[in-house]
Amino acid sequence: MKILIINGPNLNRLGLREPAIYGSETLTDLEKKLLSFGEKEQIEVTCFQSNHEGDIIDAIHEAEGQFDGIILNPGAFTHYSYAIRDAIAGVTLPVIEVHISNVHAREEFRHTSVTAPVTIGQIIGLGFKGYELGMLALKERAGGGN
Repeated sequence: MKILIINGPNLNRLGLREPAIYGSETLTDLEKKLLSFGEKEQIEVTCFQSNHEGDIIDAIHEAEGQFDGIILNPGAFTHYSYAIRDAIAGVTLPVIEVHISNVHAREEFRHTSVTAPVTIGQIIGLGFKGYELGMLALKERAGGGN
């Protein structure tokens, strides 16, 4: 099982950006945890982060045929990127949308996701644990669950 984890804009600032909301752990901390969790669950994990919409779209397109699923935290693109939404819809891979914070307990503009309708599900507000739960869901969907 191979999973691509894509983190969008500003997630490279984890640990520095709004620690009261996102915590003090960094993107590197998150990626190390996910690689370790993947090893334990026999899932090959590849991590990618970009602040650029086109790079995220390219990563989604290129994942086809290379990965069994995608965990995507589109960051602010969640709320307005129809281009990322169309990229997700244009691949056959299952995609799970993850958000570290509870977007529904935050500003009104964060309450709407244009990408969620083309994903197989969302995990919101569970911190870094949401990524692990997404990985388990993709593993189970692929028939590799316990």
